[in-house]
Amino acid sequence: MRLSISKSKNSTSLYVIKSTYENGVRSSKVVEKLGTVKELEKKLNGQDPIEWAKKYVDELNKKEKEQSRNVIVKYSQSRQIEKGVQKSFNGGYLFLQQIYHQLGLHKICKDISTKYKFTYNLDSILSRLIYGRILFPSSKLNTCQESSCLLEQPDFELHQIYRALEVVSKETDFIQSKLYENSLSVSKRNDHILYYDCTNYFFEIEEEDGLKQYGFGKDHKPNPIVGMGLFMDGDGIPLAFSIHSGNTNEQTTLKPLEKKILKDFELSKFIVCTDAGLSSTENRKFNNRDGRAFITTQSVKKLKKHLKQWALAPTGWHIHDGNDSYDISLLDKDEELYEKHKSDTFYKERWIKEDGLEQKLIVTYSLKYRDYQRQIRSKQLDRATKLVETRPSDITKKNQNDYKRFISSTNITKDGEIADKVIYSLDRDAVANEEMYDGFYAVCTNLEDDATTITKINHRRWEIEECFKIMKYEFKARPVYLSRDDRIQAHFTTCFLALVVYRYLEKILGEKFTCHEITSGLRNMNFYHIPTEGYVPTYTRTDFTDALHDAFGFRTDTEIVSNKVMKNIIKNMKKN
Repeated sequence: MRLSISKSKNSTSLYVIKSTYENGVRSSKVVEKLGTVKELEKKLNGQDPIEWAKKYVDELNKKEKEQSRNVIVKYSQSRQIEKGVQKSFNGGYLFLQQIYHQLGLHKICKDISTKYKFTYNLDSILSRLIYGRILFPSSKLNTCQESSCLLEQPDFELHQIYRALEVVSKETDFIQSKLYENSLSVSKRNDHILYYDCTNYFFEIEEEDGLKQYGFGKDHKPNPIVGMGLFMDGDGIPLAFSIHSGNTNEQTTLKPLEKKILKDFELSKFIVCTDAGLSSTENRKFNNRDGRAFITTQSVKKLKKHLKQWALAPTGWHIHDGNDSYDISLLDKDEELYEKHKSDTFYKERWIKEDGLEQKLIVTYSLKYRDYQRQIRSKQLDRATKLVETRPSDITKKNQNDYKRFISSTNITKDGEIADKVIYSLDRDAVANEEMYDGFYAVCTNLEDDATTITKINHRRWEIEECFKIMKYEFKARPVYLSRDDRIQAHFTTCFLALVVYRYLEKILGEKFTCHEITSGLRNMNFYHIPTEGYVPTYTRTDFTDALHDAFGFRTDTEIVSNKVMKNIIKNMKKN
């Protein structure tokens, strides 16, 4: 490559060009347009543009020479490999490391280290706990051991990890608020809309202690649990979390964490979106002042009688793009009408005032949602019928979502006498009662926006549920084997940070890949190290690895990556 200077009447332009030889014809092609001399003078603050351009081209040639150098390595079938020498390393964490540094987590560790004046490397420990949670989720002991599989070797010991957990627990609030502050320089946060939800995690123990208490476990396991409350912003990035004991009423967890956000994050005006189970009247009133607002799901079944009648009435429905009123009972009677509106969402709304709180009730109806619910119920009824006919002895306690809820039992004969044998059958009344609500969905809000805007905001609640699924199934945050409350707090802090880093990676990749594709792709990005030469990729190049390299601006998918190039890649990942 060489520098080309093109002069015209009005300007002098600089180009990087390269000679090519193709099909017997020699020519030149423009590799990069550097700009005009005047443009470069402004950018370079008085530096000579031509001298700068010459040095720039020299640097490009050096990089090209380094990357194109052929490597010949000889192996012997008779020579044993060296004992105890590691040859295989994972490089998938490099992409996580760049995000880690962009979010300033290394600076947060530095601030904490300065405060406590300990000697171990908190940055190294916390970063490995985060990478490990994504790449090889397991115990702290295994994370310590697996860290040696990364290109950069750990500089800490296991006992220092446990010491670090105690400090991370104490500084959880500081880490969260500082992380939010740092994230604003990475991307604009959609903190006008906040989603809140709770979940719980079980322990492989039987006795309650501290945070570990018996409560309603969403995994339906007979173990003590801890609860987690999580706020997520409108773009799906986790914002803040808190840990509470397993027997805590989840409705009481929203206000304390929200107050922390108001104080530590200096946010004041936002919309809190929750499900019905978390939105008590008290929580709604809390978000009905000082510029805040709420959107919460509302069970149609639990509405007061007159509101339920209004919600289920077939008349008075509208479609978002017009003012016409529809009778939804006609949709099943007219095939043409059904086909026309099978993908539409109908809605009706009204203002209500209860317990001193004025709010708007929005009810939607969708044929697609109705048919989906009926399809699910049909499969559940098939299972219930099969159970009644073949294994009635297996019928045990049922919950509100269990297919066994459609099975009724009686031990009374037609004559009113107690029978010797319990008789099981399908409860047709229970089926009919559920069918009444098929296709209906309701939310309450204090906002005056139109129904379509409200329902669109509420629809994104699925992303916070996905956050919990990622932590539980991909990051294996449960079961938890730690016993001390401070270490439990720190464990979930690292899980939260791993989720934030992962979500940013997902956004950078344009949300084109599933969580499993991303995590498994990173886990498989291994290299074979040839000490005198460099690193040979042993992973399969895919659309995912191509997208990674394109998004982050460096490549590790050449046939060999020299030691020098790999060193520069690692260095560049830590520039922030």
